[in-house]
Amino acid sequence: MDIFLLFQMVVASLSAVVLYTFIGFIPGTDETSVLVPVSLALVLAGTAPMIILTFFISAIITLNLTNAMPTALVGLPGGVLSSPMIEHALYLKNQGLSTITIKKMAAGSLIGTVVSVPVSLLLANLLTPFATVIQPYASLLFVIGAVFLSVIGKHKSLALLSIVPLALLFQSLRHLYWGMGVVPKDTNITTSFFLGITIGPLIISLMSLLNKDNRTSMLTDQLKTIAIPKELNKKQRLNPFKILSKQEIKSASLVSFISNFLFVLSPVGLIILFGEAVANRKKDPVEKASTTITSMSALAHSTYLSGIIIPLIALGIPLSPTAIGPGSALFNAPPVFTVTHNLHHLLSRGEFVWAILVGAVISSLISYVIIIRYAGLISQFVLTKIPHEAVLGLFISFILLLAYMDAGLINIFGVLLIGIICGTLNKMGVNYGIQFMTLYAAPWIVEKLAAL
Repeated sequence: MDIFLLFQMVVASLSAVVLYTFIGFIPGTDETSVLVPVSLALVLAGTAPMIILTFFISAIITLNLTNAMPTALVGLPGGVLSSPMIEHALYLKNQGLSTITIKKMAAGSLIGTVVSVPVSLLLANLLTPFATVIQPYASLLFVIGAVFLSVIGKHKSLALLSIVPLALLFQSLRHLYWGMGVVPKDTNITTSFFLGITIGPLIISLMSLLNKDNRTSMLTDQLKTIAIPKELNKKQRLNPFKILSKQEIKSASLVSFISNFLFVLSPVGLIILFGEAVANRKKDPVEKASTTITSMSALAHSTYLSGIIIPLIALGIPLSPTAIGPGSALFNAPPVFTVTHNLHHLLSRGEFVWAILVGAVISSLISYVIIIRYAGLISQFVLTKIPHEAVLGLFISFILLLAYMDAGLINIFGVLLIGIICGTLNKMGVNYGIQFMTLYAAPWIVEKLAAL
């Protein structure tokens, strides 16, 4: 490998670590909305493919780990993947265990990465010969995934009932744009719709402020106080085997391994499913919460890594929620990347492995040390120096920009419509995972319904 290229890859990885360390500590920053704009900018700037992939792998590892910190410290979700951890993190925080919670999250994320990278690379090699067989059934796999996640959820009937109406919503907007000539008929709007789903609850919250009665009820004269444990600023032990129990290591490793084989399913759905399952038999509430937090942190990394590595290497099409959402620019970013000419077609197998390993090793080691040693200081800086409202405003503007780039001004209102409907369903109990899977399955569902 060219030494200069390797140097550029290392710099790209370090840049991703620095950028997403600070972004990840900001509560409420959705993964897709902060990964897509930067990765898209790199692609459109003509950056070398290996550097793009190295940056992206480092970004998702760093972001998923640092996103969990607001959850552990202040009970706020850093992103969508950390939302399932809130209940357990708050319980441990109330027990005075915030410090050990952060250490277990960091150790769990390290396990998820170590397990997922080699398993994903192996699965990608095994699936490559079957790529042409799998591709025609991509939409059907998403339908099965949406039904599966609905059945295992808490609100089964509501979730199942929402699948077809949501599919009609997504496809009706696409057909509206095609019919009006806003976009060519071979253009399938996905990225901005995906972002519309992710900001749904936020849109509902913001729109409720426009209601005078709701706004009045939210007024307060009390400042919210946030306490960060002082011991977080002290030197902490780094050895993950001294942080986790043998049972926690086994649980995190097992769920990380299994999740790689289910890469077509929503990461949020898998985190909820396996994260809760591993600790169901635990009687001690502290032990149960600790095991769940560790496993969920591992799953946040394994699901994202397998969801981008396997489709990218084996298939060349975005056949996973991670690939369609946060990793969409790696598959389709016209005019640089298209469905038939993207990273899958530009990099050799060896180049894929090098880019993934460089990004994963550098970001995992640095992020792990940063979280263990400096989580308290970084949290204090972010929470006191960076206005939450300014960050949310910035990312909403990014989403509006991407919506405009996808299909013009009309799509801004289309994304707003999706946000209102999906945000309402989310608050009713239909989780992100089901909504994401329905978005990908919508063409197949509507086509089959029209044929009946």
